[in-house]
Amino acid sequence: MTENTVTASTTIHFSQPNAPKNAWLASLSLEFSLTQNGSQLTRTKRNGPLSVQKAFYPEGRDCAHIYLLHPPAGIVSGDELRIHIQVNEQAHSLVTTPGANRFYRAREDLSIGDSKQVQHCELLIANQARCENFPLETIVYEGADGFNTVDVTLKSDSVYLGWDITCLGLPSSNQLFKQGSYTQLNRVYCEDTLIYHDRITIKPDNNIHQHKAGLNDQNVFATFMAYAPSDTINDTKNKALIAQLRDCTIEQSAEHKVSISQIRQLLVIRYLGQHAEECKALFVQLWQILRPVYLNKEAIIPRVWHT
Repeated sequence: MTENTVTASTTIHFSQPNAPKNAWLASLSLEFSLTQNGSQLTRTKRNGPLSVQKAFYPEGRDCAHIYLLHPPAGIVSGDELRIHIQVNEQAHSLVTTPGANRFYRAREDLSIGDSKQVQHCELLIANQARCENFPLETIVYEGADGFNTVDVTLKSDSVYLGWDITCLGLPSSNQLFKQGSYTQLNRVYCEDTLIYHDRITIKPDNNIHQHKAGLNDQNVFATFMAYAPSDTINDTKNKALIAQLRDCTIEQSAEHKVSISQIRQLLVIRYLGQHAEECKALFVQLWQILRPVYLNKEAIIPRVWHT
């Protein structure tokens, strides 16, 4: 199917005053709204090297597919990326990236600036709105000093499907992650109440990467979260769905790498293993099971994933 585009959006460039010396701050704010022409990207604010293409519609006008673009393709010391995505009432957006994100080796000479590398993604999902957030993997290089946060704010009748995939180092190239520091923080709020908080900080002195109660020497860890209102997923449906998801992991010989748990209406799927591509392929299969139930839609894989 040909991907159509829409141009009905407002783009605003804005600056960030009082930025620290040697810092490169980038911001991107997107707003999706349901219009008479379907779900559209109706407002864009951006600063620095963060941008988007026009919305694509490979599955019809009611779901806008957006590709986040970061031309530097990585985050170095002093960089701070802030992404704000607002999905208004009854709108539907699917957000992804054309390539992996990267936290590069941090600077060691702090006389020229801080070593910190920060990315913060905030998603606000209104009543009866639907948001899917599927960035490709984040690669954390040896010596990085990264902090990555994903905050999701929901209403009780909104729907969210989203994942983050983290790869520590490049083991296939014998570039192991030994001396770096990296923190991943995931939070989910529903009706202004925190319903999920998960934070992992990996540093050489805390042994989280190596400890059996931590990552157990695995280099790829990931979380897939899914939320739908109770009138969409009741207890009976939920039990059958979780059983189907677990059967899928068994079919892929991944049952020892994946856990599936339920926290109120939030489904949390975790992966711990060695291969980002394996994780992504598995998550896509689980998404293909979840999406028809949560959104009453077949999973249409974004074309950019094939390039």
